[in-house]
Amino acid sequence: MGMQRWRALCGAVLMLGLVFVLCLSVAFVPHASAETTEEYRARLQAEYDQLQVEIAQWQKVLDETKTKKNTLSGDVTSLTAKINEATAQIKQKNVVINQLTDQIKQKNVQITHLETQINEGMSSLAKLIRQQNESDTYSLAMIVLSSQNLSDVFNEVQARDELQSQLQDKFNEIRTTKNLTQAQKDALTAKQNAQQDAKHAVEVTQAQVAAAKTQKSQLLAITTNQETEYKKVLAANQAKAAAIRAALFPLRDAAAIQFGDALRYAQAAQKTTGVDPALVLAILTQESNLGQNVGQCYLTNDSTGGGVGKNTGTAFAKVMHPTRDVPVFLQLAESLGFDPHHQVVSCPITGVVGYGGAMGPAQFIASTWSGYGRRVATARGIDVANPWDPQDAITAMSMFLGDLGADGGGYTASHTAAAKYYAGGSWATAGKTYANQVMSRVAAIQQNIDFLNNI
Repeated sequence: MGMQRWRALCGAVLMLGLVFVLCLSVAFVPHASAETTEEYRARLQAEYDQLQVEIAQWQKVLDETKTKKNTLSGDVTSLTAKINEATAQIKQKNVVINQLTDQIKQKNVQITHLETQINEGMSSLAKLIRQQNESDTYSLAMIVLSSQNLSDVFNEVQARDELQSQLQDKFNEIRTTKNLTQAQKDALTAKQNAQQDAKHAVEVTQAQVAAAKTQKSQLLAITTNQETEYKKVLAANQAKAAAIRAALFPLRDAAAIQFGDALRYAQAAQKTTGVDPALVLAILTQESNLGQNVGQCYLTNDSTGGGVGKNTGTAFAKVMHPTRDVPVFLQLAESLGFDPHHQVVSCPITGVVGYGGAMGPAQFIASTWSGYGRRVATARGIDVANPWDPQDAITAMSMFLGDLGADGGGYTASHTAAAKYYAGGSWATAGKTYANQVMSRVAAIQQNIDFLNNI
């Protein structure tokens, strides 16, 4: 019995030992749900790629339903595809936002590390400078006189040379690190802008999905036996589209044109400039509705640039810059055949430093128009571009906005270009409110453009 008990006890101990080892093994196995940074990025990329496939599939459905347009079933199918495609795009943008968030974190870490290196380098540089100053207090003659032998003199001279070399190396190191830091900060700004663009795109697409769902619900409420009701819906949409196209589009210093024509001009310009037509039309609307600098002045003095109010006769000293703009304006008048002293231009704004003289709906001053006018004339195949002609003005504005960075699209690029269009070098401060107003108009105008594209 003693031996059996001993064996049983040993077996129990062995079993407990195995259990203990198993517990230790489980405790030290990495948690299944723990995800490394590389695995996280790979998962996001795989999710992005899958969404790209889904978007392509729904785009195919949209292309196939174009032949069924203006039928109840075709419209429902088209809306379903649009909703699903937009939903996939939202998911994809959210993946991009997560990727950018991760990249922004990396950039911030890199910048912090580089700034630490700069601070350490500055401390080392300060120490070396202090040593240099201490060394400079003793002239070479004093060192020679105080040294016991010539080798001491050579050692001191060599030490000074080494100190100078260290100073130069440390200075170069700090300069290189500063350049790297600035490059990382620029890259960080680009990532932050891209993140903002992606977030804005999500908001826009979400609004489109909501509108499409509402429209789909209205169509689904019409049964196949109610084609008459469907035809009423179709007729209402076509009437709305016609109203949008025919709506008068206000232009500053020029006769109003129809929205459809303005859109056509902006879309034609987009083919070469890459600038979103909605942005161009939004700025044109903003320019015509500001209520200031409304273009009610005549140039009367070619030497000084002075002029008078068109309706009031009030004298203005700075209607046009006398050397920068007046000669170009007079040449343009000769080329286009108008009277330069009876052609309306913008008045100088009271209380604002600078000149008036802006021309037409896009408000180009003569010297700026000179360059863009030549580009417009080449693009349109005409002899001389006219800043008061809506198509020329819209084309020039699209070119100008492209030069200001709006050619790549995206919310932040468009916002910055609008601010620069208004305030030039002071865009980051003086142009911010203007750009915010323009971008709110862009959203409304884009809705009308999308509606026209879907009819």
